[in-house]
Amino acid sequence: EEELSRSSHSNPGKSLVNGIKTNPASNSPKSSLPVPMGPPVYVDLAYIPNHCSGKNTDPEFFKRVRASYYVVSGNDAANGEPSRAVLDALLEGKSQWGENLQVTLIPTHDTEVTREWYQQTHEKQQELNIMVLASSSTVVMQDESFPACKIEF
Repeated sequence: EEELSRSSHSNPGKSLVNGIKTNPASNSPKSSLPVPMGPPVYVDLAYIPNHCSGKNTDPEFFKRVRASYYVVSGNDAANGEPSRAVLDALLEGKSQWGENLQVTLIPTHDTEVTREWYQQTHEKQQELNIMVLASSSTVVMQDESFPACKIEF
């Protein structure tokens, strides 16, 4: 905060974002700041952003966010959810981890995209120690039923 405060006083109209000086007037919604490189983040469970849409997720996400479990929730083929490119990005990103940690992919819907990806890349998944979890349980709530998975940590 002190650094941000000093920067704002010494350079009116400029501020620090992630340690990078910016000019708020020049930041339009289309421009984005480069994300500084850093060590990867290890988490138990990560939800693949935006229903596994290719709009927001690329191999860099999987290089930097290393999860034991990734949830794929997309079920809208018309909007490209889930995206085959994102599923492929998981393979590409994981291949650069340098360690063979077990990863479990949890699709919340059975879609044609995930089935085809699973079948076409099964050998690569095994090589990278990636398991795709299939649901064997169904939850019924009110008038709706859906597949469910239990994850224990």
